[in-house]
Amino acid sequence: MAQIFPSGWNDQLVSASAQREIETLKLLQGGLPDTYVVYHGVHWTQLNKGFSIFGEADFVVISPSGRALVIEQKSGGLEETPDGLTKVYLGKTKSVSAQIARTIGGMQGRFKAAFGAQNYKLEEMLYCPDYRVKFPAISGVNPARIVDATRCGNLVSIIEAILPPDEPPLPCLDRIHAFLADELSLTPDVRAMIGEVSKFVTRVSGGLATWARSIEFKPFRLRVIGTAGSGKTQLAIRVLDDAVKAGQRALYLCYNRPLADHLRRIAPADSTVFTYHQLCQHVATRTGDAIDFADPSAFDTLEHALLEWQPGDTDRFDTIVVDEGQDFRQEWVSPIERLLREHGRFWWLEDPMQNLYMRKSVELPDWVEVRAMSNYRSPRDVVRFIGMLAGTPMKIDAAGPYDASDIGMITYEGNSAAQATKEAVAQAIAAGFQSTEIALLTFNGREKSLFSVLDRLGSYALRSFAGAYDASGEPVYRDGDITFESVYRFKGQSAPCVILTEVDFEQFDEAILRRLFVGATRATMKLIVVMSGRAAARLLERVS
Repeated sequence: MAQIFPSGWNDQLVSASAQREIETLKLLQGGLPDTYVVYHGVHWTQLNKGFSIFGEADFVVISPSGRALVIEQKSGGLEETPDGLTKVYLGKTKSVSAQIARTIGGMQGRFKAAFGAQNYKLEEMLYCPDYRVKFPAISGVNPARIVDATRCGNLVSIIEAILPPDEPPLPCLDRIHAFLADELSLTPDVRAMIGEVSKFVTRVSGGLATWARSIEFKPFRLRVIGTAGSGKTQLAIRVLDDAVKAGQRALYLCYNRPLADHLRRIAPADSTVFTYHQLCQHVATRTGDAIDFADPSAFDTLEHALLEWQPGDTDRFDTIVVDEGQDFRQEWVSPIERLLREHGRFWWLEDPMQNLYMRKSVELPDWVEVRAMSNYRSPRDVVRFIGMLAGTPMKIDAAGPYDASDIGMITYEGNSAAQATKEAVAQAIAAGFQSTEIALLTFNGREKSLFSVLDRLGSYALRSFAGAYDASGEPVYRDGDITFESVYRFKGQSAPCVILTEVDFEQFDEAILRRLFVGATRATMKLIVVMSGRAAARLLERVS
């Protein structure tokens, strides 16, 4: 089995245009002996250079002797013209032979400079598995080095004929792999991968939104216990959309204001989105109750207003969705259910592992219960990391499209959390993430975080809640590049790169595990944990 560099090429996130190259890598890995090495550029780019390996090459295969074969793959159709083979890209026609010539020419120069003119051997190949070349003599490419649809089944044997396994070692052998590793400087192509991760998660986690909506029974009371990244938000949106399209009234309720604000932006326009206490306030305003939010008992007054209210039919809803139900209290269930019309549909979505307030689970007797325990959103190594911290099987399937995300760990001592977090941001930027794709989440509440009073972190402005609301009730945010929030307020949301900072605790317990779980599973591609020395020591004890 051939060695493939860099690793990570067989993550599930690779699809669409890159899929044919992945198929080729699988063929080469399985067909060539382990004395052969294959370098590739699928979803990888050259650090600080911004183009694929040596400009155009898709693969570079190195034989046991150090002989190199450059493979240019052209998937799909080609055109045969009097000037040779061509390929159309975005409406522009490009010469295949010219592309190969440029690639080989560039590599010849680099190899010569590195090894000397007589110390290496460089070969070329055109691989077009979907097209049969009818006139190879005028293709502009050496006909013997064209592997088209008629010969693609013999790709491995043709490569071995070009790169003999028993050839005497070339002078470059001892240095060629180090040279290629240094010359390519391969790093993940974050720009391509973010899009693929998003498409994969939307497509696969959408399965919950499909099968759960196919369940029928009366009265409709369905409790969905789903882990982070299982598709609960997609399910909620689809349920609301079903009701709106049917001309019915739909209500979405959650506990956290940031989640409600987020859902309001993406939910169907004719649906109603509230936090539980926003619903209480809406009722209190309608009934004329004056609420003084400076009064410590204001929220008790709000809850009492809803509890005492007797809604009419025009106030009721055909569909109600409670999201993040693990945050709700038992005494809130009855007033919510009074808002449901006869024969209405009541959905309750929750994840016990995200119960950060350590509240007693709400009892819903006689409800139908289903479970969705596959996390399609987070990198698989992140899910496994949390599983190791738990110490006992969590029964969560790491089903995300991305593995080996290389979880970052940075420790600090004393009051140096800000400096350590700057280092984490620098790592994220160096990995290819834009500042707007980074979420900085404090392990503490906002009021206890040093970042809540900062406008900037190094050269980056922080986008954070200003602690106020505008005349229409919308939260006011400071403008910035990097989103700053607490773990508590960012539940139900996600970001390509999450920096979980100010992680500090003396003893590891269930509450700490849940906060780590929520923060870590917000990441779709990259997680960096910034923790105190004592917290790091406790985590090390858990995984050792």
